[in-house]
Amino acid sequence: MIKSDHDILELVEQDSWMMDILKTAHKLHLPDWWICAGFVRTKVWDTLHGYSNKTNLPDIDVVYFDASNTDEEFEKYVESRLKEEAPSKPWSVKNQARMHIKNGEAPYTSTIDAVSRFPETATAIALKLNEKNELILAAPWGIEDLISLQIKPTPPFKEKEALSSIYEKRVLEKQWDTKWPKVKVHGS
Repeated sequence: MIKSDHDILELVEQDSWMMDILKTAHKLHLPDWWICAGFVRTKVWDTLHGYSNKTNLPDIDVVYFDASNTDEEFEKYVESRLKEEAPSKPWSVKNQARMHIKNGEAPYTSTIDAVSRFPETATAIALKLNEKNELILAAPWGIEDLISLQIKPTPPFKEKEALSSIYEKRVLEKQWDTKWPKVKVHGS
């Protein structure tokens, strides 16, 4: 059973594939870096569904925050470095210091501030290794929806009509309840 942040951290620590990915990203020393979204959600939901095989990830979202260099080309450079380290992994790198533009919001203040503005509460979750190589978790909206298999919009996506339609579109496209039949999808 998964009931707490600690349970999620233990689950990830016992997964050598996930820990290798975290260690690879950690080597780059990106400012305020995290691995987020489906990387964490998929592991939790696969476990809660009793799946013995991992659900394939379309990407591994490495996010960081560097307001001093928002050049998208640098993100591509970081991606290429990750691909050199682990070529078989579907790396995706985004500097959250520029992602507020996509949502038509004021600039974000940190990576976790940006993660709090992801569309779904169960996706607004991130992991990283700190300076002491300890695994840490950030969940700005908590883990309750994630561990109770609920897809709900985060408050920003619930409050703004333009963002609400993005949430609804994502729910239809992602079809999480098809991959994980115990998942309950809520409307905006």
